[in-house]
Amino acid sequence: MVPFDKLRARHGPRSLKRTHTCGDLTAKHAGKKAVLTGWCDVRRDHGGLVFVDLRDRYGKTQVVLDPKKIRQAKEIRPEYVLAVSGAVRKRPKGMENKKMATGAVELAVEECAILNRSPTPPFEISEEKEVSEDLRLQYRFLDLRKPKMQKFLILRHQTAQIVRNYFSQKGFLEIETPMLTRSTPEGARDYLVPSRVQAGKFFALPQSPQLFKQLLMVAGFDKYFQLVKCFRDEDLRADRQPEFTQIDVEASFVEREDIFALVEGLMAVLLKEVLGVKIKTPFDRLSYVEALWNYGSDKPDRRIVWKIVDVSEIFQKSPFKIFSQAVAGGKSVQTLKVTGTGVLVRKDFEALEALAVRSGARGLGWAKLTKEGWMSPIAKNFSEADKSALVKELQLKEGDAVLFVADEKNLACAVLGTLRLELAEKLKAIDTARNDFCWVTDFPLFEWSALEKRYVSVHHPFTSPHPDDLSLLAGEPQKVRSQGYDLVWNGSEIGGGSIRIHDRALQQQVFEILNISSADAERRFGFLLKALEYGAPPHGGIALGFDRLVMLLSGADSIRDVIAFPKTASATCLMTEAPAEVDARQLKELHIQTTR
Repeated sequence: MVPFDKLRARHGPRSLKRTHTCGDLTAKHAGKKAVLTGWCDVRRDHGGLVFVDLRDRYGKTQVVLDPKKIRQAKEIRPEYVLAVSGAVRKRPKGMENKKMATGAVELAVEECAILNRSPTPPFEISEEKEVSEDLRLQYRFLDLRKPKMQKFLILRHQTAQIVRNYFSQKGFLEIETPMLTRSTPEGARDYLVPSRVQAGKFFALPQSPQLFKQLLMVAGFDKYFQLVKCFRDEDLRADRQPEFTQIDVEASFVEREDIFALVEGLMAVLLKEVLGVKIKTPFDRLSYVEALWNYGSDKPDRRIVWKIVDVSEIFQKSPFKIFSQAVAGGKSVQTLKVTGTGVLVRKDFEALEALAVRSGARGLGWAKLTKEGWMSPIAKNFSEADKSALVKELQLKEGDAVLFVADEKNLACAVLGTLRLELAEKLKAIDTARNDFCWVTDFPLFEWSALEKRYVSVHHPFTSPHPDDLSLLAGEPQKVRSQGYDLVWNGSEIGGGSIRIHDRALQQQVFEILNISSADAERRFGFLLKALEYGAPPHGGIALGFDRLVMLLSGADSIRDVIAFPKTASATCLMTEAPAEVDARQLKELHIQTTR
């Protein structure tokens, strides 16, 4: 048992109860007494006096200790937890620190308690030095002490409060939906949870509350929202996690434009209150085809001014057979004009060609217009008419370069879209001062999966077909547009939603096109189909990626920076070493055996 006197020393005398935070004290407090608590951020021994920057989440304050009076002064090291009391005084003239909010004053310590000690941390908390992400995640409790990381999570809290206030003021109810539900696999893999009391049966963690929020509309709640945890067992990347948070929204008796106006209002409030930025609404609307054919992506970054241009007509009768034969065979020739290419040399274009091939193209043509003429491995095969038409169509000037892909139009545009982003980053052609929002609409309802040899949903099976395309469902489902929509901010998809199917017969027809039999539909979605029989109202909604939204608002590089305890790219927690093996007894209770 630890002696009482040592416990008292560790926790400090009662007189050292905090009166101010480390971000509070200013010149107006000079001459007053204060008690501060926090961590030693930096310790400096200036021959006779010890200076410590004391840190908490509110800020830093310089405290001054005289080792002759304060015996603990020489013991203090970085990350020791301290309680200090003393008089606030103005710093000597010329010694103020304008980088700190408390930089005009310091605390002359009269009493000090070391509340806890710390070994040397595996990385410095006080400095923004390059540290491997694995090490940061292993010691996440230390990584989160960094002011930068704390600012991210404080901003996350503020954003959540703004979201809740906004929807509450609009008459939406925040209603929780279950974390343990049934597996209805369609898209990403489910995380499964075995049942102990129902041997051989499993719950699934929700990939989204999609079906439950539709049921809430059937139940007559009219307007629902939720900041909700979702789970998907899928390959990860910088902006993807196995567990993530989304702003989930659903409303009855709405059309697409109602959801647009609602979300645009939210984004305007968020950017104004978080960033102090005013944005223009309504946002632009682009069809899926417009986005893909102009920008090569269904999440276009329009801060890059370059657009993809179809020049198939120019090359219909060109002597360059690769292009003319592609056009004659029903394919197309797509181009991307790139400006400011003075720094690009042949090896840069060769690297772009390799990227184009990795992206699915069979090759990449390029040409650069220089003072001496066309620099290109293919332009020698163009006729003078080809060149003149290209200059006129693309408005080419000296220093411009053109990238060519001849293939199926969607593929050619997608490849050029990848190169567009690559080059814009390299050439610093992104207008980072601009906030660009747009809606992408009129997605295909279905796409053909060569792997599964069936149609699959572009969004999800509960997305309503475009009313003008209902007649195409029976014979040409590939031509049916959906009433789905995505919100894009600066080239990042931050939300997706749709108007939902609210008629059972139409829902069953969509299931049939997706090769989901009546029996399978009943087994997996019977509760929804039953609900649609009982007066389901027209309804629609959206889910906004909360983690990604906070990442963009904060300027963080990854959503891992704005999640307190994230997983790695291999879906592991380095701090807790999860996932981990469990006891044989636990497996037995769950009626599970493992194999290797």
